[in-house]
Amino acid sequence: MRMNRSIFHVAGRVAALTLVAAGVSLQAQTPSKAVPELDLRAALKAPVNPFAAYITDADAGSSSSSSSAGDATASVPEDRLSFAGDSLQPPPRRRYGRPRYTDKSHNADGSNKYAFSVGGGFTLPTGGTHNYFSTSWDFQAGVGRNFNKNVGVMLDFNWANFGIQTPILNNQLGLYNNLPCDPTLGDCSPLTQLGGYGHVWSFAIDPIYNFAQTDRTGAYVTGGVGFYHKITTFTTPGIGEYCDFYGFCYQYQANQPIDSYTSNAFGVNVGLGYTYKFSRFSNTKFYVEGRYIYNANSRKPESGTTQENSTGDGSFNAFPQNSAPTTFIPITFGLRF
Repeated sequence: MRMNRSIFHVAGRVAALTLVAAGVSLQAQTPSKAVPELDLRAALKAPVNPFAAYITDADAGSSSSSSSAGDATASVPEDRLSFAGDSLQPPPRRRYGRPRYTDKSHNADGSNKYAFSVGGGFTLPTGGTHNYFSTSWDFQAGVGRNFNKNVGVMLDFNWANFGIQTPILNNQLGLYNNLPCDPTLGDCSPLTQLGGYGHVWSFAIDPIYNFAQTDRTGAYVTGGVGFYHKITTFTTPGIGEYCDFYGFCYQYQANQPIDSYTSNAFGVNVGLGYTYKFSRFSNTKFYVEGRYIYNANSRKPESGTTQENSTGDGSFNAFPQNSAPTTFIPITFGLRF
């Protein structure tokens, strides 16, 4: 009896060891699931699927056989796409034109409706005008209306100042000294020195066309018609007197006008300018401009008088050049707004 128990005990242990050995052998034969290696560079280069948040493992498994690598939505069920709505759709591609402005100070293309300019420079008399006038300074100011960024119209005021050529002054000095003089009307002593100046001021309507515009630079052409008032004045040195508020008077030497001539005429002008913006976002432009101006001055002699010395009213004209056609070129530097 005791012997049988020993046999059963030994057999139980052998069976237990056999089961343990079989389990270890089965585990060794079963391949273990490998842990995937993380590749950050490949993950960054991979295309982004915007529908990844709506894909589950079940969806991916059921549609893996029908999806392709180039179709990002093939693995997404239709019910999930409809749930996502239009928010997942890319925005439509369309062309955006220039912004259209509706305020009172801008045109539809963004250009300013109103234009202003101010500048100064020098004048260059040309043609026959160069025979008696010399180069001097110039002033210009204007206000206008822009219809768009290219086309506008300006009302320009221009003051062109001139000196008088030395041979003309010498000739005028001899002419004045040879004129008859009445001692009862003033001093008849001969003049020893003569000076003078001239100027032309004008108002003109000038259309303007801007072309070749970039973010910073541009060019324009302009021209128009206007009214021109021409004046030539001759002076001689004299003694002036000034009295201040307290009654003290002082003498000073100054040129006193002794003769002056005026002539009014219509004229035309044409010009070319260049502009430069200090900032691409600014509407203020520096400009340099040159214009050619022609004034149609003319003499109107009366019968029985010579054209050179007639003023049109029978009086003597010591400077007939003031009534001659006038041509000059003002070169102007300034700002446009």
